[in-house]
Amino acid sequence: MKTINFSILTNAGRNSFLSLCIFFLIVICFSGCSDDDDNNTRPPVDPTQSIDLVLIADNLTSPVGLIPSPDDSGNLYIIDQIGKVWVIDDSGALQEEPFLDVSDQMVSLSANYDERGLLGLAFHPDYESNGRLFVYYTAPPNAGGPEAGEMWDNISRISEFTVSASNPGQVNTNSEKIILEIDQPQWNHEGGTIAFGPGDGYLYISIGDGGASNDVAPGHVEDWYEVNEGGNGQDVESNLLGDILRIDVDGADPYGIPGDNPFVDSEGRDEIYAYGFRNPFRFSFDMGGDHRLFVGDAGQNLWEEISVVENGGNYGWNVKEGTHCFDASNNENVLSSCPEVDELGNELIDPVIEMNNANNPAGGTTVTIIGGYVYRGQAIPDLSGQYVFGSFSKDFEPTGEVFIANPIGEGLWNFEELEFKSTTDDIGYYLKGFGQDLEGEIYLAVSSFLGPEGNTGKIFKLALVDD
Repeated sequence: MKTINFSILTNAGRNSFLSLCIFFLIVICFSGCSDDDDNNTRPPVDPTQSIDLVLIADNLTSPVGLIPSPDDSGNLYIIDQIGKVWVIDDSGALQEEPFLDVSDQMVSLSANYDERGLLGLAFHPDYESNGRLFVYYTAPPNAGGPEAGEMWDNISRISEFTVSASNPGQVNTNSEKIILEIDQPQWNHEGGTIAFGPGDGYLYISIGDGGASNDVAPGHVEDWYEVNEGGNGQDVESNLLGDILRIDVDGADPYGIPGDNPFVDSEGRDEIYAYGFRNPFRFSFDMGGDHRLFVGDAGQNLWEEISVVENGGNYGWNVKEGTHCFDASNNENVLSSCPEVDELGNELIDPVIEMNNANNPAGGTTVTIIGGYVYRGQAIPDLSGQYVFGSFSKDFEPTGEVFIANPIGEGLWNFEELEFKSTTDDIGYYLKGFGQDLEGEIYLAVSSFLGPEGNTGKIFKLALVDD
């Protein structure tokens, strides 16, 4: 590198040189100080403040998520598993009447514990002008079953509604239009998140593998991996179970297929965007950066996982549980080897986060992983760009936990528990979902009850509070 001798510069030269240096510093900053480099540009945090949970709404039953309306209303919408959508208005008040109630159309829920119910809500990107919204709920089953002597348990139903023309504070329940239905052989592993992709305007839907365990029960078809007697996670032709779907609700009636879905014009169901999932209960798109799709997939007995999902990806189940070779004949055994690619030549993609399940003999503190959001808010600088996710419970008691991970790098990401001022070892509730508003702030949906019963459901917001 050439050395500049400052002693030979004249005053005019010095001024010109300093001006030139300032110019280059500005250029470097604008070209190199990217807004997406969240983990290196965090402003300082006031040392007299701590992160805590601030109560936003209560007296709910079993909230599983919260989403904002994509308009200027400032409203937040709570998905209550019992079949109701509640509104928190821009003043922070929880409205007394539900925005939508589909409880009469749903299958009856078990109060003790259930994975069915109202599970997802998504507003059309042009909701402000067209009033369209979509929900995912479990309806009573069709007649028959997956095989002789076995009955269907329920229907995963995606429906479109429109808001009432005379009362924009409520949905016109007579406007329901069924978009997609999927027969479910068991009551668990329903998946349940729906969301519109940023930029493409397509509706993404998470569907579990059909339920039971190990992906080998009635209604779980044969696939290419004979070691584990098949399974819906690896099948892409027989059904839509164990997949992330992507459809175009602005195309053909009832929906169209995006032209770049991986199985268009080839063997495999056209609706599939990615596959190889067990129970992708909660997923989210990053509001910033490259808008990556983060999917939390509940494990079997040993590992829980979060994956960054891409078009056409195979995420391993039931060939693998997390990064490990899965044994469907004994789900506490790890096989010494398994395939690295499927029969189509697609790589089995490992997760970016892996947690030990509470049943893992090596030790673990989570019953089920709950996918969250990348923090893009301004209120908590320490969380900027961090992926916030959680655990439903440590031990089937109200002992949910919240974690953060720096979402960069190859392989498995490190993560740590997020500590709150008002809690000790856990949050003191079952953690059933997350939410994120239009400003990027993050919310928790919790309840004191394992199942959809009672009125202990609450919504908390992550916030800084004074020590």
